[in-house]
Amino acid sequence: MQVLNAAREWAAAGHRFSLITVARTWGSAPRPPGAWMVLRDDGQVQGSVSGGCIEDDLIRRAAAGEFVGTAPRLLRYGVTVDEAHRFGLPCGGTLELMLEPAPDAAQLDQLARRIGGGQLVRRHVALATGEVGIEGGSAGDSLQWDGETLVTLHGPAWRLLIIGAGQISCYLATMALTLGYRVYVCDPRSEYADGWDVPGTEWIAAMPDDAVGELAPDPRTAVVALTHDPKLDDLALLEALKSPAFYVGALGSQANNGKRRERLLQYFDLSRAEVARLHGPVGLPIGSRTPPEIALSILAEMTALKNGQAARPGVEVADPYACRSA
Repeated sequence: MQVLNAAREWAAAGHRFSLITVARTWGSAPRPPGAWMVLRDDGQVQGSVSGGCIEDDLIRRAAAGEFVGTAPRLLRYGVTVDEAHRFGLPCGGTLELMLEPAPDAAQLDQLARRIGGGQLVRRHVALATGEVGIEGGSAGDSLQWDGETLVTLHGPAWRLLIIGAGQISCYLATMALTLGYRVYVCDPRSEYADGWDVPGTEWIAAMPDDAVGELAPDPRTAVVALTHDPKLDDLALLEALKSPAFYVGALGSQANNGKRRERLLQYFDLSRAEVARLHGPVGLPIGSRTPPEIALSILAEMTALKNGQAARPGVEVADPYACRSA
């Protein structure tokens, strides 16, 4: 969104700029396929494709007038070991970049509106014709590049809803913000609400089940219950476990979470498959004891699942865009 917003602002101000996307990598490339940046006519940059020397070379080439016209083109860096060393690519890494010297501003506005509306969007660029289009994405979609057409995914922001405004929540919210999450906090207890002070978070003044309903979790949403009060945590969980949220966790010991699962099965309209989605005790078992360590363990497990990795041995990882409700 930072790249997209910068491009829209520059277009509105009358600047020329190029949109550059990592299409493919080999070896230990520093940025993954799909990473993108915009390069303005005066050398300003937003985003990155390597985090260093390649950006410098792109700025130099743009200043020399290489990136003119409207047709997209393919750039390759690090083909030889010498080039890899020159551009700071480790272990002989290679990058293929799709450069669009004059992206359509109206289409970028449309892309921003659809993402802002919570949609997952596919954007395709045809190298030979310059045709660019966007359409709705769906579960299982991924970046595609066949040497002729580049298809990238652009989705709604990753979101985190925290139930409870205690000390662990403060650390979790702060860390999650640095990872790019939009962070929402819900706690109906006034003594906690009055003391919450984490800049950049959004407060939801509702009971936990209503907060989950109001947020309407999608496959890019995590819900973490941290009040340690079953009357509040269970309200959030009974709604979150029925949603497509990619991660649902609850604070508590193995014994307490075992009892929680029994309650959810016995008293609420949840299936065994839905209850099995609960991460409780929440977070990776890294021996965490302090609030920041617990927050770190939670974000580590969330990151593993977000990236399609098994956070714990024997845990099957589903598509992060797929609904996990039974």
